[in-house]
Amino acid sequence: MVSFIGAGPGDPELLTIKGKKLIDSADIIIYAGSLVNPKVLTDAKEGAQIYNSATMTLEEVLAVMKDGEAKGLKVVRVHTGDPAIFGAHREQMDALDRMGIEYEVIPGVSSFLATAAALKKEYTLPGVSQTVILTRMEGRTPMPEGEKLQDLARHHATMIIFLSIGMMDELSATLRKEYRPDTPVAVVYKASWPEQKIVRGTLLDIAEKVKAAGITKTALTVVGDFLGDDYELSRLYDKTFTHEFRKGVEA
Repeated sequence: MVSFIGAGPGDPELLTIKGKKLIDSADIIIYAGSLVNPKVLTDAKEGAQIYNSATMTLEEVLAVMKDGEAKGLKVVRVHTGDPAIFGAHREQMDALDRMGIEYEVIPGVSSFLATAAALKKEYTLPGVSQTVILTRMEGRTPMPEGEKLQDLARHHATMIIFLSIGMMDELSATLRKEYRPDTPVAVVYKASWPEQKIVRGTLLDIAEKVKAAGITKTALTVVGDFLGDDYELSRLYDKTFTHEFRKGVEA
């Protein structure tokens, strides 16, 4: 069986216990070396074959999996964050289905969650935003109809933008067509890594601040009023609110 593992955002302690056990006991490890912190592999067993997929094609990755499976070896495929988000693992799973090779997926902590932790913010604030949009700018990979950044920005939801830090001028200009120009923005570089860096601003100045910080890759941009301080208190803990586990009191 092949195990797809979400290795988390960077900090090796944010790897799940299940994921770590599988990595540490694997005979073959294929990891996304351009993004996964190599410290995640520190406790790999002696003799494990380790492949960096950053230098490999899809066909080469699949060949390693197929060979390992044929030899009865434990194979793990390590992706950054959680592989369900911009992980490109669906095509690998479909190929394994065609080859009759069983696999499992172990979820991981996504970088967008590590970003919220770094900012000490909550994406879904009552009265501010109850919707979170995960997306990216259109680049060499086109966006489907209706999913261009401006289309999504019309919802004024909390927006988390991956893979777009190199297009901050265009990104902020596009969002200003729908959001207020003073809408708060934060950019988090390498959330949870030792070199983590946070840049805060608004749609008017974030592009210049990011340039001044020298951030050109491996960063998330988050946009929305959840970054502010005005919101309603949750009704879940409101003393006047009755729910399944607690009876509220009269106001």
